[in-house]
Amino acid sequence: MTAYEKLQNALACVRAKTDFVPDVALILGSGLGALADEIDAVATIDYHEIEGFPVSTVMGHKGRFVFGYFGDTKVVIMQGRVHYYEGYSREDILLPTRLMVLMGAKVLFLTNAAGGVNRSFSAGDFMLITDHIMTLFPNPLLGPNMDELGPRFPDMSEVYDKKLCQTIRDTAARLGTPLQEGVYCQLTGPTFETPAEVRLLTALGVDAVGMSTASEAVAARHAGIKVCGISCITNQAAGISPQPLSHEEVFETGNRVAPLFRELVKESIIAIGGQL
Repeated sequence: MTAYEKLQNALACVRAKTDFVPDVALILGSGLGALADEIDAVATIDYHEIEGFPVSTVMGHKGRFVFGYFGDTKVVIMQGRVHYYEGYSREDILLPTRLMVLMGAKVLFLTNAAGGVNRSFSAGDFMLITDHIMTLFPNPLLGPNMDELGPRFPDMSEVYDKKLCQTIRDTAARLGTPLQEGVYCQLTGPTFETPAEVRLLTALGVDAVGMSTASEAVAARHAGIKVCGISCITNQAAGISPQPLSHEEVFETGNRVAPLFRELVKESIIAIGGQL
């Protein structure tokens, strides 16, 4: 079975349960899954119900699609994602994003929990992702190209759509929510970075680092849909923070700032939906 056939089988499993066509696809990061409880839901599908779908093994990732509305905007929420460090192939990591593209999504809205490399960032800050660095992570499009979705050599000169970024800025300003901006870097994990690695990332111009997101953004741009994203800075990176890093800290910070985060993402999506 080819990768595209596997993707079509997954789509058939979804369509057997709902014919909902989303405008916006939203991926929720660690500790941020509660936003799915605020949607006006019309359907849910557990990942286990989708043939060939990778299932997250990480605390804080519930593992289901939620379909519904934020205002008048039709949204599919991925409540829990899979990561390269869990042992999944690049193909499996991209399958959820590609599946949401085939569902009909026009925009991919990415969220994550990230470590703050920029020393001016504090735990609990939100960072609008304006660009990313994935040079230190295996490119997710290595291997045979899925010609049905996009070209062999996709352009990445504007991964994070400028108009969508401005909409998020305007929404944050309207809500009075402070919003940092910067470059996100995806590494493989599962270890947190060493102080020396953080110094390297600083030299590269990285503002926040994590273990997801950039590969999903690349998959979406390869398939021709628009992308935007926000990182929740859940901790300062190693060598900046005097404390040892832990996933529990990431999860706890995500929960602490969740109400503000949910409001920002929800209102941004409603505003984006009004532009589609």
